[in-house]
Amino acid sequence: MSDTRVRLPELVERMPGRERDIVRRLAHAFNAAGQELYLVGGIVRDLLLDRGRSDLDFTTSATPEQTKLAGGAASPDATFAIGEQFGTIGFVFQQPGEPDIVVEITTYRSETYPTPDRRPEVSHNATLRDDLSRRDFTINALALDPLDGELIDPFGGIGDLGGRQIIAVGDPAERFNEDPLRILRAARFAAQLGFEIEDATLASMQALGPELRRISRERIATELNRLLVGPHVADGLRALHEADLIRWVLPEAQPMAEDDRDSVGARHKDIWEHTVRVVGQTPARLAVRWAALLHDAAKPATRSVDQAGEVHFFGHEIAGADLARRAMRRLKQEKTLEQRVTLLVAMHLRGAGYDDSWTDAAVRRLALEADDAFEDLLDLAAADVTSARADKQAAAARRVAGLREHVARLEAVAALDALQSPLDGDELMALFGLPPGIWIKHVKERLREMVIDGDLAIGDRETAERLARAWLADADDELAVAIAQASRSRKS
Repeated sequence: MSDTRVRLPELVERMPGRERDIVRRLAHAFNAAGQELYLVGGIVRDLLLDRGRSDLDFTTSATPEQTKLAGGAASPDATFAIGEQFGTIGFVFQQPGEPDIVVEITTYRSETYPTPDRRPEVSHNATLRDDLSRRDFTINALALDPLDGELIDPFGGIGDLGGRQIIAVGDPAERFNEDPLRILRAARFAAQLGFEIEDATLASMQALGPELRRISRERIATELNRLLVGPHVADGLRALHEADLIRWVLPEAQPMAEDDRDSVGARHKDIWEHTVRVVGQTPARLAVRWAALLHDAAKPATRSVDQAGEVHFFGHEIAGADLARRAMRRLKQEKTLEQRVTLLVAMHLRGAGYDDSWTDAAVRRLALEADDAFEDLLDLAAADVTSARADKQAAAARRVAGLREHVARLEAVAALDALQSPLDGDELMALFGLPPGIWIKHVKERLREMVIDGDLAIGDRETAERLARAWLADADDELAVAIAQASRSRKS
């Protein structure tokens, strides 16, 4: 099968300025050294989709030692060879006030995978086509010559991009056996791109799903995190479900995913489909997306049916919080993420229960308990409405909006309360040894105006006392006259 080659010089022009300059410097340096250099993988895919920035990954005919020399001619600020045994050399390009740009360049390779979850054994007696043939999906098996814009497409990736299809390169079973994490990556790409997974690829994902048990929890967690913040997260979650992967990557959610609504003789909404829709309606922040995914995961375990046939899930939020904690720990997620997700799941019903009868104290208590996760909690409450009935959607939106407004009012009052004189009347009377009088109001108003104008810090009692004494010492000051009158009143 001959490779498809097409010239698309405009692709390089789509890159941001710094990246484009670095790519060109490297391309000219390798060309001068007589070596081939191609952009590969996600950067090429994303340039074709005009998706903006992506990692700068290259493949080359040069050996690692030759790569160091050729890359050095492009004047990087640092070189690292941490992946040299696998043929990868990295370069760092810096610019004051800008983030570092890291480039990785890997020698053409063909790979064999002794066992899943291990780095491949690499042969560098390979061609560009050999290198591309071992990549995961056709949309990632693309190479771009940055000098003339020639695009090499051996496996129909351009057409699959146009058809919005995720298709394994060659035999999907071979690709997934080489590295089972690719099974999960397919669902992650569905979440990022909104593409469909081709039938044969999906069938192999399902057949080989058990192989994911051999992948480290950290790698699985990384893919799940990327999937959850994808712009098409619902597509990714549905792909996990269709390929029956949830049991292997998130067993805590499996009862929810396979829940039978008729098993107890009563109807209720589809928990899994409701969950997918809730996740899709939340902002793309990792903690709130995880909480949305797990907020109802304990419903199957807490379900009960009363004599009238009504279904209840009493305490599912508490059981769900424990389930979420266990899931986060099993996946070895960061402690802060674990704590935030657990809190949100435990509290997810609270925000949705707001109405006009809530007191200021009740709202303050909720806000303090949620602490810095309060906005996440409100976003989760707003998303946790998937009814098709417009009146229910409107009512839920009003509840969450009402709670937001109530908190905003309390914060405004608290902010105004803080904009007060640092000294109260009792402190002023003790300071000057004077009785009550209009003079106290004058002093406090002056101090408060300075706080409002930003000329006096909130609570700065020392400066406030110095200012008050200065005003008293100014014989021509209106305040000094008022204080003098109070002083005479005391003596009389």
